[in-house]
Amino acid sequence: MPKRGKNYLKAKEKIDPSRRYTLEEALDLILETHYAKFDESVDIALRLGVDPRHADQMVRGAVVLPHGTGKDVRVLVFAKGEKEKEAREAGADYVGGEEIAERIQKEGWLDFDKAIATPDMMAVVGKLGRILGPRGLMPNPKVGTVTFDVAKAVKELKAGKVDFKVDKAGVLHVPVGRVSFGKEKLMENIRALLETVIRLKPPSSKGVYIRGVALSSTMGPGVKVDPAYVRNMMR
Repeated sequence: MPKRGKNYLKAKEKIDPSRRYTLEEALDLILETHYAKFDESVDIALRLGVDPRHADQMVRGAVVLPHGTGKDVRVLVFAKGEKEKEAREAGADYVGGEEIAERIQKEGWLDFDKAIATPDMMAVVGKLGRILGPRGLMPNPKVGTVTFDVAKAVKELKAGKVDFKVDKAGVLHVPVGRVSFGKEKLMENIRALLETVIRLKPPSSKGVYIRGVALSSTMGPGVKVDPAYVRNMMR
């Protein structure tokens, strides 16, 4: 087990590991105990009542957080013609087609955070699956990154759209902002995420859907949240 620093241990002392906090209490603790000199990210983990081994219980989607993530997102768009111009005008950082795909393949260029593609470019982009897929950079129609409406897609990503996918253990890990946002903005971002996750509940998922909730900052310890409180809050 890795050795923890004194700042981490000091922060952990303020958190009762046997208690399940309300979301508000958990955020108060996160904001009180963060200690890094940089603006730490705040992340939420949701354990869902699904079995991702079954395709009909896979939870995957995207949400535009009201206050963004606090990160400057570099967007690459695979497009040509009028759509290339549209992407540039919308604020895309990089736009192109075969020449960018070749650069990724031959040079390993990956200086972007999100990628969008028009449907007619997927024949080119599809060849990059082994490179982009494992890094979560592959455009996907399920999260709105394969579309002809590139202007909307670019603006949403720049505004703080995040996509998520449940892992093999049935857990979602999603960034919901920065400690500098403060409690109110973080709560609004979390509520927007929860509304989307609840809306995406698979019909085949039986019983309790949100089974576990935890918040953490980049460097700090996790704070467990009462899932019953969250379920009641979202009714």
